[in-house]
Amino acid sequence: MVKIFISYAHADEGLRQELDKHMAGLKHQGIVEAWHDRRIGAGQDWVDEIDENLRTADVVLLLISSDFIASKYCYDVEMAEAMRRHDAKQAVVIPVILRPCDWHDLPFGKLQASTKDGRAVVKFPTLDDGFLEVVQSIKAAAQRIKPQPGSGGGAVRRPKEEGTKSDRSTPRAPRSSNLGVKKSFTDHDRDAFRIQAFEYIARFFENSLKELEARNPELTTQFRARDANSSRRRYTLMAR
Repeated sequence: MVKIFISYAHADEGLRQELDKHMAGLKHQGIVEAWHDRRIGAGQDWVDEIDENLRTADVVLLLISSDFIASKYCYDVEMAEAMRRHDAKQAVVIPVILRPCDWHDLPFGKLQASTKDGRAVVKFPTLDDGFLEVVQSIKAAAQRIKPQPGSGGGAVRRPKEEGTKSDRSTPRAPRSSNLGVKKSFTDHDRDAFRIQAFEYIARFFENSLKELEARNPELTTQFRARDANSSRRRYTLMAR
């Protein structure tokens, strides 16, 4: 079982809880076990507990946001130690971009994020969509990691990178970069695409309204779909 340490700013507690729920399947399968500071019990020394669990983690998830970067403890202590262990090949650090922020030039900016192109979780149509991609990346990494015997779960073998040095040095045969096969679409295909597109747009607006309401307490929003067969949606914005 791969041991995961979750480093996050307390301002992102709600998003961390959502990630915990999405990781439940991996826990039930015995693939991972996760630790974060909310598991520190009464009377325990929180600094010692964090240090011990960070020192023995196979994977460190950095839940990145402006609050994480602004947190002296998250950035200067947890992130610094995580990157030290990552560079020493003792652990794997995975950045999870929760909210948009300027992170690419920071020490962990050189690492592959858990979402495609480092897309922030809150920028997905729904949080479920975003965290699904995050958990799939965590699962893939965990399945490649093998804790070393007698290491206490701390030392790991880093995931094998795509393409070895010898692979990259082998010249490829010339070919066109614009390859494709013409495909004909049936009426059923077009209808299915149209339905999926409308549903995607509807979810996008619904979640945007929820986010607008969350950021502006003086506003109340409503999202209503007239019926399942109509592409028309009704959106209402009211001030309290």
